[in-house]
Amino acid sequence: MNLRDWPATERPREKLLTSGASALSDAELLAVLIGSSSVRGSNVVDLARMLLGTHHSLRELLMADRATLLKSPGLGTASYCRLQAALELARRHYAEALRTGPLLDSPAATHRFLIARLRDQPHELFCCLHLDNRHRLIAFDELFRGTIDGASVHPREVVKQALGRNAAAVILAHNHPSGVAEPSQADELITRRLCEALALVDIRVLDHCIVADNGCLSFAERGLI
Repeated sequence: MNLRDWPATERPREKLLTSGASALSDAELLAVLIGSSSVRGSNVVDLARMLLGTHHSLRELLMADRATLLKSPGLGTASYCRLQAALELARRHYAEALRTGPLLDSPAATHRFLIARLRDQPHELFCCLHLDNRHRLIAFDELFRGTIDGASVHPREVVKQALGRNAAAVILAHNHPSGVAEPSQADELITRRLCEALALVDIRVLDHCIVADNGCLSFAERGLI
């Protein structure tokens, strides 16, 4: 059935305008982003449902690589770009809201922030949350890419960035694209080195968090800091 033949209140765009985006299902939200379907006999909502069924979840769909998604019938480069742009806008909106929003004054608040930023990154990132003396977020900075070990994370650069941000404290973070949030010996070694280097300039390391599919591991909660 062509989408134009649906009752106006059931069409995704009209439904969004009258009831708000929260009233739409995952498939309907995807349909709004995709825009139209080029699959004969299928409307854009059918296409969205097919994509969700193929990829099993909204998260798996949005994190699928370009080559995989473009193999899907009815999904072209323009639709792929819109999906990626929407995902990145959501990440940036969440990060910006936290800069002027709640304090990162609990492990739970920190973990929510880091999971939103790092869990679905395809490569390993080492980042630093720079905080003021009330533990409000000054800046979230990506410092290094690649395998996290003593050769790739340079304490001098971490200290330099923290001083430049005028941070009173920091939370270190990196992700494990492998999916398991367990610290390696290299993770523990670089954490000790960074704690020692930052202590020399009176900047506290509150935690080092590892983000993966199974959650967010806290060095502080493990007694490793």
